[in-house]
Amino acid sequence: MNIAHTIFGVFGNATALFLFLAPSITFKRIIKNKSTEQFSGIPYPMTLLNCLLSAWYGLPFVSKDNTLVSTINGTGALIETIYVLIFLFYAPKKEKAKIFGIFTAVLAVFATVALVSLFALHGNGRKLFCGIAATVFSIIMYASPLSIMRLVVKTKSVEYMPFFLSLFVFLCGTSWFVYGLIGRDIFVALPNGFGCALGTLQLILYFIYCGNKGVKTTDAEKDEKSMEMKGDEEKKQPNVVIGKQEQQV
Repeated sequence: MNIAHTIFGVFGNATALFLFLAPSITFKRIIKNKSTEQFSGIPYPMTLLNCLLSAWYGLPFVSKDNTLVSTINGTGALIETIYVLIFLFYAPKKEKAKIFGIFTAVLAVFATVALVSLFALHGNGRKLFCGIAATVFSIIMYASPLSIMRLVVKTKSVEYMPFFLSLFVFLCGTSWFVYGLIGRDIFVALPNGFGCALGTLQLILYFIYCGNKGVKTTDAEKDEKSMEMKGDEEKKQPNVVIGKQEQQV
């Protein structure tokens, strides 16, 4: 059982690392363009909070045999901090103030949970308090792609839901769910069971609508070509550009 527990924990570390690194493509674009454009910065401090709380929960004086939970979430906290700092550097003034406020609140919440659990609680009480906090924000993190899933159903296209991202959400949720079951830890199993179910739904949607990928883009290109054939006066009118919505890990 201990070997299986470790194997699923290591596999969970690998899949979670992929999810944490997935937004690096977005930040490469932000750095290149020196602008955050229309990207939302909210998911990054929120994911940071989840990582901090989960890493804290995995420490030996909070819960036993969860060192692998701490290692990956500690790494994730570092990665998300870098994302937040980059976003703050390139964001416009109004957006920068908002994200900085959320970032400050995240650090305050984590500091409160850590200090209360460290000085006011002991034993099972400490584990229960930290476990509930980590579970709530883990579920929130896994639920973030729900808006993208709704878009897939609405447009009948998986253009905005990459297959490998959905696959690794499923693999990450499944591996940590099994890890939690083997270790009999509800605070690991519960949120990741939710992530496993959500990843399964994403894969089902992908296989239902994968044949429709790119349909909307083709139609847009046809409309653009049609407009080019119109008179000079119509060419002077401004074009309407429909921006793509990018997913946030």
